[in-house]
Amino acid sequence: MAGRSGLDEQAEFPAESQVTTPPSLGLYAEPEAARECTLTAQDIEKDHACRSRYSRYLTGMLSRPTTAVWDALVPRVIVQFWDDSAHIPADVRECMSSWTALEHQGFQREVYDDASARSFINSQFGDTHTAAFDSCTHPAMRSDYFRLCYLARNGGFYVDADDVYQGTDWTPLFRDSRLRLQALCYDTATDTMVDPRHAMAADDTAGTLIHYVNNNPIITPAGHPVLIAALMASTALLLAHSGGPLDIQSMTGPGNLTVALAKHALDREQSGQPVDVEILLDWETVAVSQWPLSYRGDERNWRLWSQQQ
Repeated sequence: MAGRSGLDEQAEFPAESQVTTPPSLGLYAEPEAARECTLTAQDIEKDHACRSRYSRYLTGMLSRPTTAVWDALVPRVIVQFWDDSAHIPADVRECMSSWTALEHQGFQREVYDDASARSFINSQFGDTHTAAFDSCTHPAMRSDYFRLCYLARNGGFYVDADDVYQGTDWTPLFRDSRLRLQALCYDTATDTMVDPRHAMAADDTAGTLIHYVNNNPIITPAGHPVLIAALMASTALLLAHSGGPLDIQSMTGPGNLTVALAKHALDREQSGQPVDVEILLDWETVAVSQWPLSYRGDERNWRLWSQQQ
């Protein structure tokens, strides 16, 4: 299913401190207030505005070349999901099939639906995670949750069903074993997505720009700490939900993944270790999300479904 955008926003910066974000960020230099923003793991989880500013800093830092070496392998397996494999819309199937080009370049492609995803989760994780998957009432949530399970266990290359491969060189995405995620930025003032490269260079003293990462694509080795943390948090949130509207973003989607990434990066920085993640600023050169598609006009679109809750 398709990715999603936008996080909850606006919160005061915390008064207490344990670590300060580095001030020398070149092109991506933060406003003075952001450079002085101090973070703890709890701040990242609870304070949306401070997390956004730290995500902005991470996007600048983790999109640059690095001399650190990570030599584990990322499986060359493309993973996709559509809830009902017997009834994939023709336009969606065309998007998904664009990735078959990589099958001739050493990749295998695995397509899961509700039944096969549930079977995988049950066999690999057991009853607790299966119950969490069953509690996902919209296909987009099941897609979100399944990709966390699959990638935490096996690693690989998850891509949404509506992304169309552009035929470009994929090898930079697999040059080492870092987790790779796409940067996103949402402007609350205009209710539009913004190019993260432009947003990082912009003056955001008004605090209207929300920086975060998408959960599409996800390119990762098995067992990456960010995926494990995101899966643990999502499982706990799903099983603790007692009724009422579901916040897909923060429970299973990009919001949950952004929290896990930021906490992991903060921990690595505090311990003096390089952050084993690359933030992608040019994913659109590899794949483009097709628009429009037939499913976007009805309740299969999580945005329309959410508005009906």
